[in-house]
Amino acid sequence: MRYGIQLPVQSQSTLYAEPWEAGAGPADLLAVARAAECAGFGYLACCDHVAVPRRLAPAMSTVWYDPVATLAHLAAVTERVRLLSHVAVVGLRHPLLTAKQYATLDHLSGGRLLLGVGAGHVEEEFTALGVDFRRRGAVLDETIDALRAALGPEEFPEHHGKLYDFEGLGQLPRPAQERVPLWVGGSSPPAVRRAALKGDGWLPQGDPRDRLPQQIARIRQLREQAGIEAPFTVGAIAEPLYVGTPDWHVGRRTLTGGPDELAESLRAYRAMGVDQIQVRFRSRSRSELIDQIAAFGAGVGPHL
Repeated sequence: MRYGIQLPVQSQSTLYAEPWEAGAGPADLLAVARAAECAGFGYLACCDHVAVPRRLAPAMSTVWYDPVATLAHLAAVTERVRLLSHVAVVGLRHPLLTAKQYATLDHLSGGRLLLGVGAGHVEEEFTALGVDFRRRGAVLDETIDALRAALGPEEFPEHHGKLYDFEGLGQLPRPAQERVPLWVGGSSPPAVRRAALKGDGWLPQGDPRDRLPQQIARIRQLREQAGIEAPFTVGAIAEPLYVGTPDWHVGRRTLTGGPDELAESLRAYRAMGVDQIQVRFRSRSRSELIDQIAAFGAGVGPHL
């Protein structure tokens, strides 16, 4: 079972950001990215919001680094770790624009892109950018199809749909990967169906452990009914973690303990059919987070 990390600093929702992140910046982001690669993490993940409305700003904050710019920046200071958009709200942009950005990122990084996509949830964001919020699911469905073409091997991709229609328009460079993995985020019934039928993987959003087995079973059923036999990556977001015994309050949902204890708990995800888990550590500073990443990579990762 592989493991990756949602980066700190670049998105600072009150749901998960630590207090120290408010005063952090690019140097902290680079240090964490390098530490995660050294510790054997499979990917670094970045979120996506273009603009946060005032009504949501107290909870979401307005700190949301652009994922393409951020991942490209980190690609230049890493060598192996993969680069995940978790998730890109691709319906906000024309698929040719999205393809140009992410194809360039894949090319520059030597084929390390994992393109995670989702429908989005902030209505004002859609309205400001001229996209129908109520039809965002249908928009995402066609956008995925258009991106399959636009991120494929052809210099002049072609797509003819209800919303987007293009051919005879060349885009170079092409992605370094022959097929960019496209993981679909979301846990609603439409999102799960979209992941099963259109994605190479699934990125759940907030599903507790006890709900994952039925979601995974549904994905398998949908793919079997559609006759889809291609490889598929099932993801999960683990509970917050702290390796060791903390001497401060890390929250009641946080998993704590020694490496063997944490590994045993996390292996339960693999037994459900999960292929990769996303982890996040409780921390009071950049140095403590880097220590946690290193401890996980050395003590927990090998047991996964």
